[in-house]
Amino acid sequence: MSSGRAWCLLLVLALPVLVGAATPIPAELKEALKPFRSEGSRGWAFTQTTRGEGKSQIETFDPALREFHRWVLIERDGRAPTPEDTQRYNELQTRRSTAPNAPNVKDQIDETDCELLSDDGIRASWRFRLRATDKDDSSAEHMRATFTLHRPTSTIERVELASFEPFRPVLGMSITDAKTVMEYTLPEGEIPTLLKQVTMLIRGRAWWVKSMDQDLTVTYSDYVSAKRK
Repeated sequence: MSSGRAWCLLLVLALPVLVGAATPIPAELKEALKPFRSEGSRGWAFTQTTRGEGKSQIETFDPALREFHRWVLIERDGRAPTPEDTQRYNELQTRRSTAPNAPNVKDQIDETDCELLSDDGIRASWRFRLRATDKDDSSAEHMRATFTLHRPTSTIERVELASFEPFRPVLGMSITDAKTVMEYTLPEGEIPTLLKQVTMLIRGRAWWVKSMDQDLTVTYSDYVSAKRK
């Protein structure tokens, strides 16, 4: 066999370990996922600002306060909340006693099907198939999760959950496109990684008539350790 043909054969054999090939989850990513929480590190108070569909809302969260008092409505649609706004908001707190529950994607990934998408030495991104966590989950098989690792700090810096084909999560609803992106700060000194922003996009229809289109951005700011307050 000529040297040229030999090199071609070696290249073909090496292709499965290059970008785009499905392999088991790498050890560095598996280690970084162990402490990872979709909602960020525990024990931090923050301000949450939600914007979308022409509406906005600003809230504060303080884990040091008693349950059902941790969330406080500060502003709605650019104005101070009315007494009626505050009453309705407080009534909802019985369903929301903790920090925002972003999808716990790491528990749904298929670790045997890990696809490397990019790697520049500092950051690397891997994509996974998802497994349904319960019998009512009809969306997971139509979605993929992508994790971006910041190697110098062993931190998950970005998570993307995106559909790759249209699907029907429930009877009468058709989703053509769905994506949620969660971005995190890098740890610095005594400050751990914290949730920075969540963006959500949905395109679809209900009963072929009503639009389900939605774009939402949630930002997190003014972090303060609950222990220092």
